[in-house]
Amino acid sequence: MFIDSAKIYVKAGNGGNGMVSFHREKYIAAGGPDGGDGGKGGDVIFQVDEGLNTLIDFRFKKHFKAEPGQDGGPSNCSGKNGENLVIKVPLGTMVKDEENNIILIDLVKPGQTYIIARGGRGGKGNQHFATPTRQVPNFAKSGDLGEERNLVLEMKMIADVGLLGYPNVGKSTILSMVSAAKPKIANYHFTTLTPNLGVVQIEQGKSFVIADIPGLIEGAHEGIGLGHEFLRHVERTKLLVHVVDVSGVEGRDAIEDFDTINAELEKYNSVLATRPQVVAANKMDIPGSEENFQCFRTDLENRGYKVFGISAATNKGLKELMYYVSDTLSTLPDTILLDESQDEEVIYTAEQEKPFEIHMEDGVYVVKGNWVRKVMGSTNMTNYESLQYFQRALKKKGVIAALEEMGIEEGDTVRIYDTEFDYTR
Repeated sequence: MFIDSAKIYVKAGNGGNGMVSFHREKYIAAGGPDGGDGGKGGDVIFQVDEGLNTLIDFRFKKHFKAEPGQDGGPSNCSGKNGENLVIKVPLGTMVKDEENNIILIDLVKPGQTYIIARGGRGGKGNQHFATPTRQVPNFAKSGDLGEERNLVLEMKMIADVGLLGYPNVGKSTILSMVSAAKPKIANYHFTTLTPNLGVVQIEQGKSFVIADIPGLIEGAHEGIGLGHEFLRHVERTKLLVHVVDVSGVEGRDAIEDFDTINAELEKYNSVLATRPQVVAANKMDIPGSEENFQCFRTDLENRGYKVFGISAATNKGLKELMYYVSDTLSTLPDTILLDESQDEEVIYTAEQEKPFEIHMEDGVYVVKGNWVRKVMGSTNMTNYESLQYFQRALKKKGVIAALEEMGIEEGDTVRIYDTEFDYTR
């Protein structure tokens, strides 16, 4: 089974919490703070594995979580860092953020790795908060939360040449004749339901990868037929071989078919419409094809296309076509196609999130946010110095000012996760 798209959830490890601890040993009744730092949470990393050909593994496992960092210990012992989670994906996998459909990374190099979610930093132990006036800090910092994302994975085959055309024009037959690939071939539409790859060996040390991709029909840019599944794979190719049936046995017009397919490319992605094309007029072995071919070739050569008359069934003209394709490929750069709206890869990190949000709930001011959660976890509510540190942090970050802008009054209730306070000026 060929699976070329999947949705998964990834969660990097949370950072370990800092430790509140004080040095204790014989004859030292009140030693200084020695709480260790928490370990860093593990990252979630994508790695290209050339041995994988589909995304089928993600049908059965959709949630991936890296290991959290360990909490700090006494005697200045830091917690162990969480292990990174490496997720292996096929070459040609594009990763998108499901929420905003932004491309995060395009994995097109063998062995390429990319950190898709970073683990949280470990919290500081209480040893870091000792000052000349605060010699017994009874609080530490909690670890940062690891990044989490809902992702869409799309596999786009990496082939040098894509066979383009309507269903049943002979693309699979061409692939079987010019390479060792053995695609399913039959005389009905949509015989090819999944992409097939073959390697064309021109001569020693000179070869290229060719893809027979599911047939394209009118309306494909809207997902009709196998449209989106087809077009997703065409994007990778450097050169398109546009295969057309010039026999007319099915009552089709070769020029009209050629224009219709190119119109679908333009509607799906205008960059695809500029991809170089070589035209293969197939089924020249069928009686009556020669006359159709002459009209077809004249029209397209006047537009600047190179046209080859071939018969995939009898192997006529395929050698000349493949040599021309090979020579043309040597002049073309590699193609990596991102969405036109994206000038560069974008990764949203936790640092770009709002530090807090405030809303009213049954007359209570509710404050939420990852930064607020972290500060709460670092606060010892039974310790006066820790509470002072908490209040200064809220004021410095702008939480107090935001509450006052919302009209909070003396004695109003503020809720920060599981803890409620009466507001005092």
